Parts: sequence; C-alpha cells; structure tokens
Amino acid sequence: MDKVLIKGLEVEAVIGVYDWERGITQKLVLDIELDWDNRPAARHDDLSLALDYDRLSQRLLAFIGASQYGLIETLAEETARLIHEEFAVPGVLLTLYKPGAVKAAQTVGVQIYRNYGQVEAQ
Repeated sequence: MDKVLIKGLEVEAVIGVYDWERGITQKLVLDIELDWDNRPAARHDDLSLALDYDRLSQRLLAFIGASQYGLIETLAEETARLIHEEFAVPGVLLTLYKPGAVKAAQTVGVQIYRNYGQVEAQ
C-alpha cells in the first residue's frame, strides 16, 4: 500500500485534564501516514483521484482547533475516525505530540494505527 505523509502539522487546541489547561490553548503536533493507492492519480495525473493532503490538513486544523478533549488519546482516536469517514482512507498511522506537557522531555505523545480496510483502485 502506498503512503501519503503529513509531518509536523501544528495546531493550537484546548487539551488536557487539569483545570488550568481548560482555559488555554496548547500546541499539538501531528505526524500522519495515510494508506492510499496513488496509482490512479499518477496514471491520470488527476488531483481528484489523489488524496488531497492540503484539504485534509485544513480539515484537521479546523477539527482539532475547535476540539476540547481531555486526553490526547481521545483526540487521536477521533482524528483517525474523521480521516477515515470523511476521506475514505483505509489505514491511518497517527502520532500526536503534546510538546511542553513534561518539562524534562522535548515532547510526549501517543501513536495509533487504525486499519479500516482497503480502498478500491479507481
């Protein structure tokens, strides 16, 4: 399976379980690997057959920016679900970082892989 990659997508969101976190936004960073059959788009040189990573990125920025989850685990799960449901992506490897959550660490985060099945070649 081919991959479409989005690395280092930064977004500000309300995230966290502590009272002080509920009133501020914090930076989150996403690395996403998306299973996608690139052959149809390449064969026809046609964006409508490709996974439009700009449109997907803009949708994620809007979704995450408006979200207010307590746990990054929940946000990762809901983000993967959105990618599958709205963009018909059959598999998603999503790493969600929360820089600054642990002062002694450069970043902390979670990584999930969700396989929803194969996309059919067009």
